[in-house]
Amino acid sequence: MITDLGIAFGRVAFVMFFVLNLGGLLTWVERKQSAIMQDRIGANRASIFGFRVMGLLHPLADGIKMLTKEDFRPARADRFLFVLAPFVSVFFALVAFASIPFGDTLLVAGREIPLQAVTLNVGILYVLAMLSLGVYGVMMAGWSSANNYALLGGQRAAALMISAEIAIGASIMGVIMIYGSLNMQDIVRAQGRYFLAGWIPAWGIVTQPLAFILFLTAGIAATKRIPFDTPESESEIIGYFIEYSGMKFGMFAMADFLETVVIAGMTTSLFLGGWQVPYLDAGGLRLPWGWVWPLPHLAVVLLQVGAFVVKVCLMIFFMMLVRWTLPRFRYDQAMRLGWLGLFPLSIANIVLTGLVLLAWGNR
Repeated sequence: MITDLGIAFGRVAFVMFFVLNLGGLLTWVERKQSAIMQDRIGANRASIFGFRVMGLLHPLADGIKMLTKEDFRPARADRFLFVLAPFVSVFFALVAFASIPFGDTLLVAGREIPLQAVTLNVGILYVLAMLSLGVYGVMMAGWSSANNYALLGGQRAAALMISAEIAIGASIMGVIMIYGSLNMQDIVRAQGRYFLAGWIPAWGIVTQPLAFILFLTAGIAATKRIPFDTPESESEIIGYFIEYSGMKFGMFAMADFLETVVIAGMTTSLFLGGWQVPYLDAGGLRLPWGWVWPLPHLAVVLLQVGAFVVKVCLMIFFMMLVRWTLPRFRYDQAMRLGWLGLFPLSIANIVLTGLVLLAWGNR
């Protein structure tokens, strides 16, 4: 017998398994993708009985190395906050993915199971809140380390994340106005409509192209990775986790990768149709010229989940491409882009969307 507790546990377990494993795998993806872009081989040394498996054993080797490395703590550091900071960063980055839908509904024994870890009517606000709370871990790390360089890195991170998240919130207002909901599942379902006699899907990238660019730029900034890695500027010996070692250092790195997965998931759900597959509905494939190919329910669900995973992976690939292409912004340049570039353009997009909706409604 399927219980509500079992269903909830299964959905949460799937999301945890997907996000954590994808976040860990990104350590290998980043190395290999950068190697391909720079005409190198990349990570390929770690092996078990001579089997290197294209370097896929490197994340395992890194995990073992960080778990066995000395756990250093500065003598003047705040013991409690110093230990708590990496856990706070990873926790909020992980739970932020909870309200992002990875499929429509699964029918099991006559019951409809939403393919979403947590179903919330204000799912967008939940994701933004969790991403915003991650700044506490960063500031705690910088302040508790009793290191001026770490404190400076923490302040940079806080300023960057605030400017980026304000731009994120403003950029998605146009999406909310178009689809009329804060529920991410409702937004994804609304993107199943079509334009031009059923040929063009009404995805967010079609209805809100400027918001897509602004959101993705601000999202990359929120992950604190190149070209927005001013909080971790290694060449300047500044970084909020400069005093961390071992697995605590690894947890901060994991938090950045998890935030990358969350931003990719939000971009997919808000602008790329989420789990939507063009011309696929609950009954099967329905092409614009009338051809219908019925599919069983389970096949439709698997196609939806697969489409969501592929879109997320493509967005991560693009974000990695940006990370290994552009140089780092100076701190003042990053702030100027956030406050004088992304935010005003986001407000302009809201006004333009409102005018378009008003004109459309008066037709």
